[in-house]
Amino acid sequence: METLEQRVAQARENIRAAALEAGRDPAEVTLVAATKTQTDETIRAAIRAGITVCGENRVQEMNAHLAENAYEGAKLHFIGRLQTNKVKYVVGKVSLIHSVDSLHLAEAIERQADKLGVVQDILLEVNVGGEEAKGGFSPAETQTAAETISQFPHLRLRGLMAIPPICVAAGGNREFFVKMAQLYVDIRTKINDNVSVINCLSMGMSRDYEDAVRAGATMVRLGTTLFGPRAQKAVPSHKN
Repeated sequence: METLEQRVAQARENIRAAALEAGRDPAEVTLVAATKTQTDETIRAAIRAGITVCGENRVQEMNAHLAENAYEGAKLHFIGRLQTNKVKYVVGKVSLIHSVDSLHLAEAIERQADKLGVVQDILLEVNVGGEEAKGGFSPAETQTAAETISQFPHLRLRGLMAIPPICVAAGGNREFFVKMAQLYVDIRTKINDNVSVINCLSMGMSRDYEDAVRAGATMVRLGTTLFGPRAQKAVPSHKN
């Protein structure tokens, strides 16, 4: 059985190979360890294995890990869906929020950042597959949203994030990654101010991260690849 250190090393090698194949510098790509459901000790072990960025999906888990200093030695990102009533528990505690999926949420983050006297780095989540069950800006809305949000004084727009539709076929999400890369270039070209530093394209997870890197991702979010399948919760038995 592979160790965590070996899985981290293999993921880095896969990222390196995919970047070189696309004529890119592997150093342009950041590996974000998706630490959802992991223990404090597993997170610490991942950091010892070379992980430099941890990404959390759940506010309650994130704050429990913060209380135990589990992320010490790594940057912390929030990569899950964020409700407006949870914004106060995230802003100022993470270096980047990947999942800003509406102007309403951006405004809530702006208010909290203003209250704390900080500037919060964010990414706009794009619903690149047009899925009704997912939040996020449509590709057509993204340019206008980026222009609006880039004017918020306590937000710093760093780029875009996407979660393409689930596809089991190899290479099935390439078209979405290419579309995101084109949108990212457009946003970078059209928004030029002293506040936005647009250099992040967060896309690609365990099943498709190499294709994402080939298309231009600067961040990939890996959970299963590093930590293995998440344990399923036991279904309680019911006795008659």
